[in-house]
Amino acid sequence: MTDAHDQHPEPRRHRIGAVLGDAGRELVRFHPSVGDWRVATRAGLAALLVLGGLVLAGRLDLGLYASFGIFASLYGGRLPKPGRWRIQVRHGLLLTAVIALGAAVATSDARAWLAIPVVAAVAAVASWLSDRQGWSPPGALFPVFAAGASATIPVDWPGVGVAALVAAGAATLSILLGALEQALLPVPHEPRARPRPDGIGRHAILTAASVLVAGLIATGAQIGHPYWAMLAAVVPFAGRGAAVQLARGAHRLLGTCLGIALAALLLLLDLPPIGVVLAVVVLQAAVELVVVRNYGLALVAITPLALVLVHASRPEPVGELLLERVLETAIGVGVALAAVALDRAIRRR
Repeated sequence: MTDAHDQHPEPRRHRIGAVLGDAGRELVRFHPSVGDWRVATRAGLAALLVLGGLVLAGRLDLGLYASFGIFASLYGGRLPKPGRWRIQVRHGLLLTAVIALGAAVATSDARAWLAIPVVAAVAAVASWLSDRQGWSPPGALFPVFAAGASATIPVDWPGVGVAALVAAGAATLSILLGALEQALLPVPHEPRARPRPDGIGRHAILTAASVLVAGLIATGAQIGHPYWAMLAAVVPFAGRGAAVQLARGAHRLLGTCLGIALAALLLLLDLPPIGVVLAVVVLQAAVELVVVRNYGLALVAITPLALVLVHASRPEPVGELLLERVLETAIGVGVALAAVALDRAIRRR
């Protein structure tokens, strides 16, 4: 007679193999997308106007805050539709608030450790809102990025207000560009994002826990940009299902490694301020052209885009910057995928 314990490994191996197979196919799949050229043009134009203005003012060091404000125009769907501006205004206010929160953290000498629970809380709230409201794009990525990065740039209290004003101004300009697009161009049909049907609270807790653990590991290891680990830790949770989450984690890590080469080239060129702006405009447009189709390919442009802006805000040795990006991305992705696997095992038991 066959022992009962001998009957379980084969089905379990079959389930793991199925997940890995689905993840592998998702890794190389190109999804259909609409409105790519529209959103790429809008995002690139917003970056050109906002960052160009900062160059004229001699304050390109504020470019990171401005880029977070531009993110507001990426919400509400890739095509103009009635009421989209209201969605973008809400996200502009949310992003401005988390930037002010992060900058307030940055006034403290203990900013590195204080940022961890603050960014984890932002991740939890953003994840819950995204699932409940059906954000497009989904997930806590942009709020976590804005809060985490803002918390690492040392400022005084007047600087907190400056950061919020720059972000709000950039958000306002980019939203107005979207409204202009809606007024001038026809509105094709675009599928509406769906709210997550259940498990919203568990998903928010899992996202926040991953951010917390990734932040503690990266900060404890004294790597230079712990928020990169926290950012990478939220990426898989924007997907639904273990296979998609595994693929998004792999996209984040592999795309980052490929994007490092382009980032190194741009940083070693030591571009003048106007060159930085033009590079950001081109990279921002490239991201929006492919991010829906294949997230990993988009990371090849996202990585140098982020590093160019970070370096413009606070110049650092290029070699250290590139190494820290890879290490912290690996930490964040590893923590997130471990959390996904643990949660999956617990729910199956």
